[in-house]
Amino acid sequence: MIRSRTIALSVMVAAAIALISCMLWIIHERGLPAGGSLNRGVETVIRKPGEFPIADKRVKLEVLVGSDLTKEELENNWFTKYVEQKLGIDLQFVIAKESELDNAEDMLFASGDYPAVILDGSLTPDEQVRYGQRGIFRPLNGLIDQYGDRLKEIFRQNPGLKKSITAPDGNIYALPSVNECFHCWYAQKLWINTSWLNKLNLEMPRTTEELYQVLRAFKLKDPNGNGLQDEIPLSGAMNSWHTEITGFLMSAFIYNTDTNYFFVRDGTVGMAAIQPEWREGIAYIHKLFREGLIDPEVFTQSLDGLVETASRKDNVLGAVTTGYARMVFDSNTRNRSGNYEAVPPLIGPSGYQTAGYFSSFDRAAFAVTDKATAAEASAALRLADFLMTEEATIRNEWGPENKWWRKGRPGEFDEHGRPAKYWLDPEFTSSSAQNDVWAQMGLLYRDRDLRESWAVTESPGSFIDYEHRLYEETLRKYAGKEPDEVYPDYIFMDTSAAEEAARLKVPIDEYIQTNLVQFITGVKDTDADWDDYVDGLKQLKLDRYMEIHQNAYDAYKQK
Repeated sequence: MIRSRTIALSVMVAAAIALISCMLWIIHERGLPAGGSLNRGVETVIRKPGEFPIADKRVKLEVLVGSDLTKEELENNWFTKYVEQKLGIDLQFVIAKESELDNAEDMLFASGDYPAVILDGSLTPDEQVRYGQRGIFRPLNGLIDQYGDRLKEIFRQNPGLKKSITAPDGNIYALPSVNECFHCWYAQKLWINTSWLNKLNLEMPRTTEELYQVLRAFKLKDPNGNGLQDEIPLSGAMNSWHTEITGFLMSAFIYNTDTNYFFVRDGTVGMAAIQPEWREGIAYIHKLFREGLIDPEVFTQSLDGLVETASRKDNVLGAVTTGYARMVFDSNTRNRSGNYEAVPPLIGPSGYQTAGYFSSFDRAAFAVTDKATAAEASAALRLADFLMTEEATIRNEWGPENKWWRKGRPGEFDEHGRPAKYWLDPEFTSSSAQNDVWAQMGLLYRDRDLRESWAVTESPGSFIDYEHRLYEETLRKYAGKEPDEVYPDYIFMDTSAAEEAARLKVPIDEYIQTNLVQFITGVKDTDADWDDYVDGLKQLKLDRYMEIHQNAYDAYKQK
């Protein structure tokens, strides 16, 4: 039986840890103090890798997860029971709402009331070093050597992964959930309404000037045919998966991912937001905004607002920045997404063209804390190692075999024309499979070989069909257009440098974003106000901020 606790706290986090108030809900069903050892008495013997159950007696593990599932849903979840039965463990969940996971982690660590295992966390490299050096996170190196057969196999296949997750002191304090998603690597895309292009006899835009002309036509020539000038030529949203318009548009002038504003040239880390090319890009985007070609809500609306716009009775959406088009269409308008194709990275006035590039992970999910006994730590590593197997990864995401997925059959072929390894029911995404899956909660290892080994279905609009489309669009239009060097999403610093960089990052990023919006909307002028803007950014200790990141990048390259 799974015994769980769910956290229900509403507190204002102290200024010392610089957090906003967060809600964490707890349902408590155990007889021990928070964080206490759950396995008393004679020491449990953990068996060798490959042997199941993993111990000579059932092991209870208290684990933190980020999930919006309820206690009852997790208790009755098929995959939970599958893992528990296979490994011989009882999982006692500490559940933080997914949207509040970062704050929940800080709250737990500040209070000292954290569990033995972080199973589905959101741990930055800085946090791993900080909590590792304080002794809160146990080094995993020895546990991996002893119990991590699958992990060692992954490290042999992907030595860059081990390099990336090893802290400066040589320890591995946490493990990421790896997703080698080809189209996600190039997720900074613009999707355009090709039915409108066809109706207006327009070509797919290749340059910034051609996009400008297409958006003007969308605004002025009534492509939705309702007799109203209600079209929104270009829209996006804030704080969602690559929905900001500035990332894609600015990358025709200078590399910009809307994350850290860094570019790398000949080993030198630069700040894009003070370069002449940035200024030129702002002027271009301001022109689009001034002429009403950009949705005026684009800098204030959430993804929900964008979905509402895309779902109007008469489709008004000409182009949208998002990781994939189906994100912005609800179940009632899902068929519209088929009319949107990805625009290749635009060529700017100087001939510059680049695609945003993102790694397979940027945070870690799994760590073992000092609240774990030796046996619990070993059992936790056995759990992590199992979750990263293909067996567990597939069932985590798709549920029991032969319900929603099965092994491939003769005549079924994967993304590369090979005999398909697996087949997914096209009805899966429209089904109620919540009680069957963890839906990518916890650790998974989805390398490209696994992701691209599924049968390509002929069912239009299905998940696998759309994944195939994303693969094709990315391969034809984006792959290979990224810069030779990009600043890593996952990079370690020592504690003092990380803390200093974190202090500087918040005001610098806020300043860049605020001024970017002000320049685009016309509150500020790129001629009259540019020098003051650059001076203001330098006053925020930009030079020191870049020095820290240059040192971190140099150390990363030398690993």
